[in-house]
Amino acid sequence: MENLLYELKTTQAGGTRIVAVVGVVASGNLEVLLERREAPDRCVIEIATPAHGFTELWAAVTEDFAARSAAGGLRITINDGGARPDMVALRLAQGVRLMEKPE
Repeated sequence: MENLLYELKTTQAGGTRIVAVVGVVASGNLEVLLERREAPDRCVIEIATPAHGFTELWAAVTEDFAARSAAGGLRITINDGGARPDMVALRLAQGVRLMEKPE
C-alpha cells in the first residue's frame, strides 16, 4: 500500500456541509471522504492506494482538482481500489458538489 499526501493552495471555498462520502472501494473504483477541517485557502488530500509508482499522476490530478474546484477548507481522504484518473476526477467533483449542498 502506498500512502501519498498533497497539501495544496486553493482560492475558492464553497458550501457549509461538514462531511461527505462518495464512491465505494471496489475493483476499479475508490471511496472519497471530504471533511471541512482546513483553512479556507488550503486543501489537504491523503491517498491510500495499492498501485505503486503513480505519484506524479496523482499529483497532476489533485493539482488540477484544486485549481478547478471550490476545494478550500477541505481535508480529503481517498481509499483507492485501482481507479483510473478520470474516475478520480469524477469522484472528487461529486464530493465537492455534495459539500456545497445544505445538510
